[in-house]
Formats: sequence, structure tokens, C-alpha cells
Amino acid sequence: MHVIPDESYREQVIEYVQEHLRDGSHMNGAGGLGRYVNDYDGWLQKIANDRNVGVTETTVPAETYMLVRESDNRLIGMCNIRTQLNDALRNRGGNIGYGIRPSERRKGYNEINLYLALVRCQELGLDVVLLDCRNNNIGSYKTMEALGGILLDYYDDEEEGLCRRYMINVDEAINTYRNIYEPRIRRR
Repeated sequence: MHVIPDESYREQVIEYVQEHLRDGSHMNGAGGLGRYVNDYDGWLQKIANDRNVGVTETTVPAETYMLVRESDNRLIGMCNIRTQLNDALRNRGGNIGYGIRPSERRKGYNEINLYLALVRCQELGLDVVLLDCRNNNIGSYKTMEALGGILLDYYDDEEEGLCRRYMINVDEAINTYRNIYEPRIRRR
């Protein structure tokens, strides 16, 4: 299930960050958590503020969610949904960022994470979303493709290297994959 981060998840979020740092792994889709490693309250305030910012050259409104496994209330991953895009994010970054903690990868959680993000996008009235990832991030682009992602193009990023950019039709993805992902969500 997706939940909004709050005080009750402080210790789990700290463990989530530490696991990424130990693994040397990127912390994607976490609403800028990497910049708030030692300031959980500051991060909570930042993501609360992100919901209401205007679209400028440097900001867009966004919502951050945690993927929590219902069976044991464990924080598995995070996703960030940019509800509107500026010109820069239309070309690089897109609407949705997501990630799974290193110890829970390759278990199908990121497909559930992205599916739930698409459900939220549908609730927000977004018809089409853009996403991207590094070309060597096979798990990420396979996740996008598993939910109907259409490869639009490649671009070269100074920091990330070669990246892939995808588009997903939100209604089509939910209608096509509902019977696959809804039962998987309930089993977890």
C-alpha cells in the first residue's frame, strides 16, 4: 500500500536511507530524501510543502509516498509523483520517480509501486505520464515496460549517462493490468 510519510515511520525511513548508503545505491523517488539524511523533520516539511508549490523553472508540485508491505508494515520503497511538469521535466525526469530498498529488489515490488502511482495519477486526472531511467537500469525500464511504457527516445545526461524516456497512458495501463496487480497488492 502507498502511505504518506509521517512521524510514525521515522525509524524505518532512517533504516531505508542507511541501507541505500551501505549498498552504494541511488535513492530514487524519495522526494529529495537524500538531501535530508540527518533531518527527518525537515524532509517531512519539504514533502508537505511540495504538494502546494507552483510550477516554475525550478519547482513543480509533487506528492511522495512510501510503499509499505501490509503483512509486516515494512517500508519497501518510495515513489514521487510530479502532478504538473515544467519544460525541463517534460524532457528529463517526467512525472514519476520510484525506488525499492536494495534488500527487497527483484521481488516484483517496483511494478506494484508503479501501478499504485498510476492509480494515484488517474485520481489526479493525469492521462499520460512521462518517466525515465538510466539505460543501464534494466530493472527500472523493465518495470515501465511491464506497465505499458512506450519508449519515446534516448538522451545523454552529463551526470547519469545515457537515459531512456518513456510514456505511459494511465487509463490504458490501469485497465490492462488491474487484474494482474490488484491481487498481488492484496497478497502482500
